[in-house]
Amino acid sequence: MFMSVLSGLVVSVDAFFIGLSLGLQKKCKFLYLAVINAFLFGLCILGFFVAGQIYELIPFEPDYIVGFAFITLGLWTIFHYFIAEHIRRRKGSTDEVNISIKTIIIVGIVMSIEAMLITMGLTLLFIPDSTLIIPIIVALAHFIYSTLSFHLARTRHVKRIPAALSHVVSGIALITYGMMALFVEIGI
Repeated sequence: MFMSVLSGLVVSVDAFFIGLSLGLQKKCKFLYLAVINAFLFGLCILGFFVAGQIYELIPFEPDYIVGFAFITLGLWTIFHYFIAEHIRRRKGSTDEVNISIKTIIIVGIVMSIEAMLITMGLTLLFIPDSTLIIPIIVALAHFIYSTLSFHLARTRHVKRIPAALSHVVSGIALITYGMMALFVEIGI
């Protein structure tokens, strides 16, 4: 039980950086973040029940799926940022990127699906000891981390943090958790 709660808190760290990036956008209001997190909570609950149903259908140990999925998600987070940044600079754009409402909605959907996958991964990893506390912890951690960083982003000190740092730390957190899931299965 303790490990599932700790895992939910650790893998939700990326929500801190999502809240930070949304908080730096003038168009984004706190209400948008609250709606995103309400949708995220629903998907976490859905992910918990879906994982419980598919557990028996997986012919091999689900720790491998969880581990490789988190490592892939972490690498994608890091590389996607650097590739997008390279393309933006190559086009000659040096000004700050100001996101639209449509982009905020897409970020919310991606963040919610990612939280659902986290919930599914934790549920599969800790079956048969998985309880409803897993999706609740994941959703609450996402809400607390993103809310805290959203409000921090509105201060003048946080605006100096390089954008690359948020993507790299978020990706490393996901990769680390994926490696932990693999190491548990391997027995290291």
